Amino acid sequence: MKILMIIDGLSGGGAEKVVLNLCQGIKKIGHQVYLISLKNICQYSIPNEINYQVIIDNYKKPWRKLTELSRRALALEKIIHKIEYKHGKFDLIFSHLHKTDRIVSHTKLYTSNRLWFCLHGVLSIAYLNHRRGINRWIKKRKITSIYQGRNIIVVSKEIGNDLKKNLSIIPKKLIVINNPFNINDIKKKQKEPCNLKGKDYILHIGRFHQHKRHDRLLKSYLKSGIKAPLFLIGTGNKSIITNTKILAKKLNISNRIHFLGFQINPYPFIYHASLLVLSSDHEGFGNVLIESLLCNTPIVSTLCPGGVKEILKKNNMSHALSELNEFSLSNKMSYIYYNPPKINQKKLLIYDIDFICKKYLQVKNK
Repeated sequence: MKILMIIDGLSGGGAEKVVLNLCQGIKKIGHQVYLISLKNICQYSIPNEINYQVIIDNYKKPWRKLTELSRRALALEKIIHKIEYKHGKFDLIFSHLHKTDRIVSHTKLYTSNRLWFCLHGVLSIAYLNHRRGINRWIKKRKITSIYQGRNIIVVSKEIGNDLKKNLSIIPKKLIVINNPFNINDIKKKQKEPCNLKGKDYILHIGRFHQHKRHDRLLKSYLKSGIKAPLFLIGTGNKSIITNTKILAKKLNISNRIHFLGFQINPYPFIYHASLLVLSSDHEGFGNVLIESLLCNTPIVSTLCPGGVKEILKKNNMSHALSELNEFSLSNKMSYIYYNPPKINQKKLLIYDIDFICKKYLQVKNK
């Protein structure tokens, strides 16, 4: 089969990493894979075997925002037509991330049965929670108009429930497919050199964004009483990074908080950590939790909307879930840190890349 993945840029986020894993995994099992990025941003290395193209939008006129969706949709259509004219028609097309979906919904692909929208986050929280009144109503209508009656893949059950309950969306087809993980690759990469080997430390991995709640993380860390240093991996909003550093000074823990930036290979850092903590307000799936478990590192997470509860419940670790407050999170951090659970690696095989990629290909027959 010929498979096309479309995404609005490849910044260092979880969904972007998932798309690259899918491309690599589907190619490995014998199919042709094309990846189109709608923005010239890439913080990951692109596998040589993937047919990768970037569509750069250089339009500079004052009304560029008003024409952005239709303009970029037309550019996307031209590239797809060119590829299909030369190499044959795509059997399946997957659109990833909401900005991508907005552009794809303005193309002729929109009504095609071979098109699937892949949702990696809880849309009502990500796009409606901070809006009020008419602004909220308009945004909800825009979201609904894209996904109503369409083929949709969600990475966790809760994302699908959110579509129906909070956005009144009834998909044509709705399939839950968890994110893929290259387990063999992770096991190999976790053994690579790490300057933190042999040290006792706590770890957080995630871009600096409001919903990741680095403020809650730092306050909970202080309340936990854990003396091991806290290392933060990730890039993102510069003002949030600055505010996190200011908060560390205010809490008098700046000497124990270390900013490591973006790491191409985070697995050795996870593997040698005593505990990995997720402090978010919401997560589409919670990739780093699976990655941590695969590295045999204990986890603690807030019980936030998305796939977190699903992950911990499947792995008999519901006791590692905290409420969305500092007191509860600090207690869970302390408990798991001093009482690390045994992690069942066999339960994690359901996330293996080959298994998940086959699920994506099977949607052709749904």
